[in-house]
Parts: sequence; structure tokens; C-alpha cells
Amino acid sequence: MTAELETGLPSFRQLQKLIQTGGEVELKLVTNDLLVGKVRWQDDLCICLMDHYDQQTIVWKQAIAFLKPKT
Repeated sequence: MTAELETGLPSFRQLQKLIQTGGEVELKLVTNDLLVGKVRWQDDLCICLMDHYDQQTIVWKQAIAFLKPKT
């Protein structure tokens, strides 16, 4: 069984725009950790964040408290 991405959702479109523009984001986790980097890709369960050291971190979407563009 495969899950399909809900590409029509505003959250999906906003993340895709951040991926395309390469803008930095702040990603706050439910554990209160704060990650900063660029979103590289997303799927139905995870987001891949690239930090300043070009290290990829895969974050489960259910672990995210909020995500916002870095100002």
C-alpha cells in the first residue's frame, strides 16, 4: 500500500516553495530543539533539512512543533 502526497494542501505548497527558493527555515521540534537550515525535500512522513555544514537531517513531520522562514 502506498500513500500519496496531498500536493493540493497549502502546507505542501509552502514547503515546496521553500525548497525551490532555498530559503532558510527555523524548525522547532516538540522536544523544544531548534533546527536551522534549508529544506531539501519532503515526503508524506518526513522533511530533510540541510544545515550550514551541509549535513542532512531527516525529521519526522509528527516531531515538528512549527516551521517558519528564518528572518
